[in-house]
Amino acid sequence: MIELSYWTTPNGHKITIFLEEAQVPYQIIPVDISKGEQFAPGFLKIAPNNRIPAILDTAPADGGAPIGVFESGAILQYLAEKTAKFLPADVRGRNEVMQWLFWQMAGLGPMAGQNHHFGLYAPEKLPYAIERYVKETNRLYGVLNKRLADREFLAGAYSIADMASYPWIVPYERQQQNIDDFPHLKRWFLAIAERPAVVRAYEIAKEINASPTVTPESRAHLFGQVAR
Repeated sequence: MIELSYWTTPNGHKITIFLEEAQVPYQIIPVDISKGEQFAPGFLKIAPNNRIPAILDTAPADGGAPIGVFESGAILQYLAEKTAKFLPADVRGRNEVMQWLFWQMAGLGPMAGQNHHFGLYAPEKLPYAIERYVKETNRLYGVLNKRLADREFLAGAYSIADMASYPWIVPYERQQQNIDDFPHLKRWFLAIAERPAVVRAYEIAKEINASPTVTPESRAHLFGQVAR
């Protein structure tokens, strides 16, 4: 059994997509980040960076004590290795997937996240910051579009690289992107959106958080944290 500490963000969606695709038994433990539940001591034992998602594998491969994993990319890799699914075993195939997984973790996610923040959530609209991250998001969409020009998925067969990237494209309108400008990306995006496991993952999200909003009260939990 996988215990998934989850909220309805792109990084959270990555893991429900994998678990639905791989048909792994799992239990969702909602962590409402708008209420500050990511700072609960029990959650911090698994996720010291106080960010969702995190998992607890209660039946690890070595038969020992439960294993906790935080960071969505690390979770995808762990689950792929545990199930022997969506990550090639050969060195070349694995290398392709891991490059694109790390690309998402280091590029697409952080840049699109800043795009969301300055364009939607920042109390002061800073034109330079908005332009900076809208343009960088556009550049990264271009990287994806070029990569997908001659292949169905990012690294050959459908993999954790696709699962990691797809949720960050879902809010393309909020990111001020015209998906029609990226035909190869659009084809890939629509194909993944129709996968039954992906549909199920997003239906689960609606059940858990029917109307995601950022309020003045939730803003303090989401933004502006310091070490203390």
